[in-house]
Amino acid sequence: MAQGEFVSILGPSGCGKSTVLKLLSGLDSPSEGRAFLPTASGRRKTDTAFVFQEPTLMPWATVFENVWLPLRLTGVSRRTAAPLIESTLSQVGLGEFHAAYPAELSGGMKMRTSIARALVTRPNLLLMDEPFAALDEITRAKLGSDLMHWWNALHLSVVFVTHSIFEAAFLSQRVMVMSTRPGHIIHEVQIDEPFPRTASYRVTPAYQRCCRELSEALEQSP
Repeated sequence: MAQGEFVSILGPSGCGKSTVLKLLSGLDSPSEGRAFLPTASGRRKTDTAFVFQEPTLMPWATVFENVWLPLRLTGVSRRTAAPLIESTLSQVGLGEFHAAYPAELSGGMKMRTSIARALVTRPNLLLMDEPFAALDEITRAKLGSDLMHWWNALHLSVVFVTHSIFEAAFLSQRVMVMSTRPGHIIHEVQIDEPFPRTASYRVTPAYQRCCRELSEALEQSP
């Protein structure tokens, strides 16, 4: 994986997509071989953030406090962290909701809070495990477009796990298709269409060809 690349992992349930993210994050260890992470010059390999399928917010804490959590755990005070947190919340469209609690947020806003909590650490690598799977199509499409903007603005490397052919084809520079268990890569699709990609890209022949290729790869999965 190249620094700054957006890679999606597509495959059936139970094939090991989430396990790949755990290996990359260091939450799990490989039984064989080694996992290599992309790093920018002067950055640590540990500059990694993980966004899970569920927002996993602390219900008793405000949006601000939830986003502060990873900084607080490394000893950054609330006062020191405040400018960065406020900036990140504004970046994800939650600037006016810093004092709200999770119960007061929509599903999309909860996920934006979870993404802000990841982005506030200014990671080199962002790992995302089906973060939009539980959202309605309108919210999912909007967050996908916003994610491309954050990826470009913050110069992130992204590994994005999804079950959606359409989502993978829209967001990615490269898509890795996995087989059923034991999971392994059976197909790779390079998507050279330029960014930013808008809704109009979804009706182009290039997008349709990509979706068809990914669909055929999944159908051929053993």
